[in-house]
Amino acid sequence: MARSVGTLVVGGVIGDVLDMFTPASEFTVQYGSKQVTKGCDIKPSVAADKPRVQILGHPLSSNLYTLVMVDPDAPSPSEPRLREWLHWLVVDIPEGHDATKGRELVAYMGPQPPTGIHRYILALFKQEGAMEGRIEVADVRANFSTRRFASQNRLGLPVAAVYFNSQKESAVKKR
Repeated sequence: MARSVGTLVVGGVIGDVLDMFTPASEFTVQYGSKQVTKGCDIKPSVAADKPRVQILGHPLSSNLYTLVMVDPDAPSPSEPRLREWLHWLVVDIPEGHDATKGRELVAYMGPQPPTGIHRYILALFKQEGAMEGRIEVADVRANFSTRRFASQNRLGLPVAAVYFNSQKESAVKKR
């Protein structure tokens, strides 16, 4: 993942979901062999299972991170009245490790765009310390706010982010 927010600005991620930030960490997101980069296209079937998310850095570091995945285009890009739809939330991910080493607060839900091209944003926040027992998450995925969540949990601005586009796949016709 490049340390630039240019594609996030062009893709409307900065503005719709995140405030302008300076990248300070790096992470990779992979669905099978497909790495998420610069608003690439990924089919819902490819992203049905949670991706491998690797926080780059020293494995002996004491830094912990929060990962938030949202769809700001729900139910449709022209009428995003459910913005943001929460797809995944993991806290306490140690630097130098993957998201499976963190604590999943909201289970992964793969992309299921009903209409139009949807953006799926993965934002990474550096924590001040472990979130044990001090984090609150509503039991609702619709109308989640990444900004509000970050503010309420003293996460500040993201330290990295990446996004991909996805749209409904054509039904396979049976013969």
